[in-house]
Amino acid sequence: MSDLASLSREELVALARRQDAQITVMAAQLAALMEKFEQQEAELTRLRHLVSRNSGNSSMPPSKDDDPGRTPPRKQRRAKPSGRGKGKQPGAPGTALRWRGEDELDHHEQRFPEGPCVCGVDLATAHDLGVVDRYQQHEIPLVSVTVTQYDQHAVACSCGKVHTAARPDGAGGGRVEYGPNLRAYAVYLLVVHFVPVHRVAEILTSLTGAEPSAGFVHSPLRRAARALHACDFAIRTLITLAFAVCADETPLKVGPATPAEGKKEAKGYLHVACTDLYTHFLLGDRSMKTFRQTVLADLEPGAVTVHDRYHTYDSTQLGDLDHQLCLAHVLRDLAGAAELYPDDTWPVQLADELRELIHRANQARTRGEATLPQRVKDLGMRGLRAAVRIGLAATKRIDDTRPGARKTRLLLEAFRDREDDFLRFTTDLRIPPTSNQAERDLRPSKIQENISGRLTDPDRAKDRYLIRGVLSTAVKHAVNPLTVLRGAFTGTTWLPPAARA
Repeated sequence: MSDLASLSREELVALARRQDAQITVMAAQLAALMEKFEQQEAELTRLRHLVSRNSGNSSMPPSKDDDPGRTPPRKQRRAKPSGRGKGKQPGAPGTALRWRGEDELDHHEQRFPEGPCVCGVDLATAHDLGVVDRYQQHEIPLVSVTVTQYDQHAVACSCGKVHTAARPDGAGGGRVEYGPNLRAYAVYLLVVHFVPVHRVAEILTSLTGAEPSAGFVHSPLRRAARALHACDFAIRTLITLAFAVCADETPLKVGPATPAEGKKEAKGYLHVACTDLYTHFLLGDRSMKTFRQTVLADLEPGAVTVHDRYHTYDSTQLGDLDHQLCLAHVLRDLAGAAELYPDDTWPVQLADELRELIHRANQARTRGEATLPQRVKDLGMRGLRAAVRIGLAATKRIDDTRPGARKTRLLLEAFRDREDDFLRFTTDLRIPPTSNQAERDLRPSKIQENISGRLTDPDRAKDRYLIRGVLSTAVKHAVNPLTVLRGAFTGTTWLPPAARA
C-alpha cells in the first residue's frame, strides 16, 4: 500500500491499464483452457462409454469382451434352482457310441495270443477256451489320393452311327484334374470353416497325399456356385412364402482396400433373410437399392419381418409388411440404460417384463398354443407401460448430453409409439421375439473376416455366400454339407423341401 500511495494519479492510471490488459489476456487464456477442458471431459466421457460397451449392453460380439481395457458384462442374476442336474438331461438326444450287432459290422476279427508260453511251447498249438473279451472300434480308413485313368471308347453301330462313352460324373474338360471329392473338401474348408487358401492346400496334402495348388483350392468356388444357383433360387422362393422372416445385415471387408469415391470406408454389407429352415445371403451395401434386392421385397403382404429397428426395414418400398422389433437388441439397450441411470428402477422393470413375456410365450409355444393367453399379456402390458411412462418422465431433460442418453430416450419413445411392433410375438407364436436366428447366420462372416481378412474379389465373395446360404439351409434340414457339395460337382443338385404349414 505504501508503494501505491506514493504514486501519482497518472502513474496509478497507467498501472491500472496495464493490469486491466493482463486481466483481459488471462481471462482469454482461462476461457480457452476451460473450453479445452470441457472438450477433453466430453471426450473422456465418450471414451469411458465406449470402453464400457460389451456384449451385455450393446450389439458387440462376445469375442470383444476380453479386449484390453474393456469392461466385462455384468453377471446375469441367477435364476432359482430348477432342480435339474448338470450335463445331459433325461430324454435329450445323445451321440454316444453303441454296441453293434453282428449284421451291422464291417469287419470281424478273431484274435488269439501269440508267441511262446513261459514254458517254451508255442501258443499257436494251445487249446482254444473261447471268447473272454469283446471290443468294437469305430475307425476311419487312412485316406490316400488314387489316380484313375478313364479311356472313353467310341463304338460304331451296325447302322453306321458312332457313339462315344461319356466321362465319369464330375469330370471337366481337361486331361488331368482332381475329382469331385477333393473339390468338395476344398470348398467345404473354405466356406464352412473359413480356412485360408494356402492352409486348405496344406490340410489336403496332409490328409490325402495330393498336392493341390492355391489356384486349384480357390477355383472350385465359382463352379460350385453355378451348380448351386438353382438351390439358392429355391431357398429364396421358399423364404418368400414364410410368415415370419428374420433379417439383419453386417459390414464386411470386401473388394479393393481403397474406398470408392464419396465413401469413407472400403466395405460392403452382407444381408441375410432366414427362418429356422432356410438361409439366404445377399452381398451389397446399405442402400435402398440393395434392400430392394433382398428377399424382404418379395414377401407376401402381411408377412412379418423381425429386425433391429434400422430405419430402412420400415420403408414402404419393401412392401406392406408387419414388424417385430428384435427384443434381444432392446434388452441390451436397457442394460446400457441401467448403467446410465443406476438409481432408477424403470430400466430393470422394463427388461424384466419383456423377459417374462418372452418366457411365457416360449412356454405357450411348447404347449402347442397359437397365441399368448390374454390375461398373461394384459398383466405384462400394464408393467411395460408403467415402466415406459416413468422412463419418459425421467429422461425428458434436453440438456443431458451424456453418451447413451439420446439412444435411451429414442428407445422409450419407440416403445410409446410402436408398442404393437415390440409385442407382435404375443399375438402369434409363429413370430420369434428376437432376430437371433439372423445374427447366428451372420456371425460366421465376422469369424471369416478375423481369420482371413479382406475378400478382395467381390464376385468370389458372392459365390462364397451363395454356397454358404445353401449349406446353412442343408444343415438346418440335417443334410450333410459335404453330400450337397459333392452332388453339386457330380451334377446332382440338392433342393430343400418346402416347409409344412
